Amino acid sequence: MDDVELAMFPLGSVLLPGATLPLRVFEPRYRRMMDDLMASDRPELGVVLIERGHEVGGGDTRFGTGTLARIDHVEAIDDGVAMLVTGTHRLDVVEWLPDDPYPRARVRPRPPLVWDERWRRALQDAELAVRGCVSRLATLVELPWSPDVELSPDPVTALWQLAAILPIGDLDRLALLQVATPAELAAELVGRAADAEELMRARFGR
Repeated sequence: MDDVELAMFPLGSVLLPGATLPLRVFEPRYRRMMDDLMASDRPELGVVLIERGHEVGGGDTRFGTGTLARIDHVEAIDDGVAMLVTGTHRLDVVEWLPDDPYPRARVRPRPPLVWDERWRRALQDAELAVRGCVSRLATLVELPWSPDVELSPDPVTALWQLAAILPIGDLDRLALLQVATPAELAAELVGRAADAEELMRARFGR
């Protein structure tokens, strides 16, 4: 796939394909970015996880794998702009460009995950593990997602949705972005669901 130049939004969280994320834009550099994006034919930006540093002010160090985000909704708020974005495809940063007037990079889209019906059982195992994990942990802490969330009929999208509701850290989500096949993603979800339960039960002693 060809490299493209893209406006980038480094964050303290990971956006997964198929997941939505609300963002607030108030720094002048990002307000300038929004002006440029909304004037373009394709209002898209790249979202990457900050490795070191902070979201505000710049000077951060960023990981090189992220997600292309489509801007679905924009509205003015008192101190800037609120928007809702949806992750669409995974990407790798080939080269960071100067942050002038806002973060930009040359990126290369990662090949999409291609489904094979032989992996249907792996998807079922991942769904059982993730829903069970979310259901059990919801008895210990308040979680943002219900274990009964409806999944897409598309198997790959369903796997990414399961990844989005699994209560794991952002470095774990970043690792999921680097899988090569849906079968690998399904296996990772099963393992990380077990790890999440073990960690939470150790924390609460239950």
